[in-house]
Amino acid sequence: MGKRDDLISQYAEDLKNKCGMDPDMDLLTKVTIGCGPSIYDSDASTVAATQPGELETVKNNFLVKKLGLSDGPELMDAINSVIDTYGRSERNKYRAVIYYMLTKHFGKEAAYS
Repeated sequence: MGKRDDLISQYAEDLKNKCGMDPDMDLLTKVTIGCGPSIYDSDASTVAATQPGELETVKNNFLVKKLGLSDGPELMDAINSVIDTYGRSERNKYRAVIYYMLTKHFGKEAAYS
């Protein structure tokens, strides 16, 4: 297994153990690949949930640009909901896991087909 496969396994563990979700491995793999090289960078691979600017980046670059959603207060509500599910006290909130949960939340799996 390569480094990416190891990371996908780690993300799946987080979804199961920290988020109480049974991950769709095909979708998780596609979301992880969609994150590009950022998954290999310790800073870029995580979301700093306490920084409003970081949450705006997730909203604008992922929800609006990638998933094609219209900007509105429900987007930030969804981000906060996903972060609550992950656990606010969880130090490492992986970007791929957050993106996966947001994709499922909005039913936008087709963005990765």
